[in-house]
Amino acid sequence: MDNNKKIDLVDFSRVLLIKIDVIFHIIAAFILLVICGIVLYKAVQNSLSFEIIKLIEAVNEVLLALIILEILWTIIRFLKKQKFSLVPFLDVGIIASVRRILLIEVQTSTIEHPPIEKLYEIMVSAGVILALVIAYFIIVKAQKYEN
Repeated sequence: MDNNKKIDLVDFSRVLLIKIDVIFHIIAAFILLVICGIVLYKAVQNSLSFEIIKLIEAVNEVLLALIILEILWTIIRFLKKQKFSLVPFLDVGIIASVRRILLIEVQTSTIEHPPIEKLYEIMVSAGVILALVIAYFIIVKAQKYEN
């Protein structure tokens, strides 16, 4: 009888922790939605400007919103109990690297001779994009063989 109480307590604790985990995921999803809305609002404001810097900032903000939405979809997949996938993280990595290249371009666009470190950063980001695209195609091919 004492053993049954321990099992019941363990089951109850497991169920409680899972429910709390789901609640926290839902809260995180709503926070991400609010942040995404704010970022997109700022992007709209910047896109109404005809200054090239503001337009590039708008593109940067839209890419940030896409990153946030990819993370949100990961949470939604978790809540729907769907199979875990690396593809959204590869998407986020690619978008983040493109975003980084754009930011470096904005920072160095007014400089006649950009520092060599900035060029190295662009090369590294381009290398990361290439590696992530290769990983994406490997994952897609592997998924075709699984099905």
